[in-house]
Amino acid sequence: MAKDVNKDTVDENTQGFEVTIDGSEVLFKVTRNDYNKLVNQLGPGNKVNAFHNFLVSTVSDEGKQALLKVLADRPGSEVAIGSGIYEAYTPDLQVTVKKR
Repeated sequence: MAKDVNKDTVDENTQGFEVTIDGSEVLFKVTRNDYNKLVNQLGPGNKVNAFHNFLVSTVSDEGKQALLKVLADRPGSEVAIGSGIYEAYTPDLQVTVKKR
């Protein structure tokens, strides 16, 4: 569903994504604030609602109706689409922590 996520970096805190959903191209613009808000809302019982709000707030005006139709018709699509964008936005960063 959201396998073809292409990252188009606007700057290091705002990134544009073109997501193919059931053959339709839908554009999203994710800011650092959008990302942080999603992370803060992801609790044990809030994943679907958190991803739904994230997607609806970051989708382009042109893609909003197509997105809402998929979200209404396909259970679990919020998590599938949202997690793809979430992973693409998250920087590739290698961190090593050594205990002393």
